[in-house]
Amino acid sequence: METADVRADIPLLDKVIYMDAASTTPTPRPVVEAMCDYFYNYNANTGRGAYSLAIKATQKVVDAKLKVANFINALPEEVVFTKNTTEAINIVANGLPFKKGDSIVVPNIEHHSNFLPWLNLRKKGVEIKVVKADSNGIIDPSIVAETADDKTRLIAVTHISNALGAVQDVNEIGQIARENDSLYLVDAAQSIGHMPLDVKKMNADFAAFPGHKGTLGPVGTGFLYCDQKQSEKLETISLGGGTVLNVSEDDFQLESFPGRFESGTGNIAGFIGLGASIDYINRIGIGKIEKHGEKLTKELYSELSRIENVTCYGDPQNIYGIVSFNINNMHPHDVAKILDEVRGICVRSGHHCAIPAIKHIGAYEQGGTVRTSIHYYNTAEEIQMLGETVEEIAKTFGA
Repeated sequence: METADVRADIPLLDKVIYMDAASTTPTPRPVVEAMCDYFYNYNANTGRGAYSLAIKATQKVVDAKLKVANFINALPEEVVFTKNTTEAINIVANGLPFKKGDSIVVPNIEHHSNFLPWLNLRKKGVEIKVVKADSNGIIDPSIVAETADDKTRLIAVTHISNALGAVQDVNEIGQIARENDSLYLVDAAQSIGHMPLDVKKMNADFAAFPGHKGTLGPVGTGFLYCDQKQSEKLETISLGGGTVLNVSEDDFQLESFPGRFESGTGNIAGFIGLGASIDYINRIGIGKIEKHGEKLTKELYSELSRIENVTCYGDPQNIYGIVSFNINNMHPHDVAKILDEVRGICVRSGHHCAIPAIKHIGAYEQGGTVRTSIHYYNTAEEIQMLGETVEEIAKTFGA
């Protein structure tokens, strides 16, 4: 599939220039149609009925999990469906038996979802060791190695910074975790669907993913990868329907992993849509998407950084899919609002749920940054129009 084919499947791209993929992506027609097919033709609960509609719904969700697992080189038994990346990370943070004296190593540029759950463990006496990135948001693996010690229970890192686009060497950091005998969690929210991912090569014990970003799937979907060797270490914090094999008046027997973590009725249509979105990404070709993204990222950074009174953040040689910038003397929200009103260009503005990262690059006092983020459906022409519009704004308001 070419970019034009994908654009034809996303009607809203006829109306706007959409550059907020790091937040969520528009959903292609085949994904929407897969969800509509569920609602129209077999709208039943999963795992709860012997009638044909329930059996079909259950099988479709099982099929979706297999597709997701294959996409990251995992087994279906290692995948928990969640509503988003945040829930996936919190399952680990609240499910592992951390105790006083343990430590966790985490960078200072993380999305709040891969920062707050660890900070919250200070209540249990867990020490949080914060590793500082360089000025471009890149984590030096050697500093991670120096920071981890025999008390470090877990190392957590985001593959691609949602605020800066900085790409971390997750494979090397994973090797460091192995050598230190620490557990390892990767937040892959900004890399899934943009480039090939292999949780085994990462040496990841846990990895958290969204369904609604790079994979072009529906909102309200995500998943957690948990290596089989670690699954029994996690305790579930949400008990109820679907999590048990047997119950007596004074005890209960939990389902095996991952069923014990998928309590109640999940987002059935969403998970079916997520499976369809994986099919869609595979039709395009993940390698093709990666090359397109690399090319457009360089063009995006080059187009914006040439403009007078504009500051771009990050190392253009080590960012992917995201370029954050500011115009001198302008609040990011004002820039984003003008881009929308004047040219229908949709970008993000503010702190991007990563306040420590924004403080780290010195953009907090300005109100954060303007963040542009792209996917396979974006074009060089759109980037040129963005650059021209930003230049007009900078000349008019940023001097």
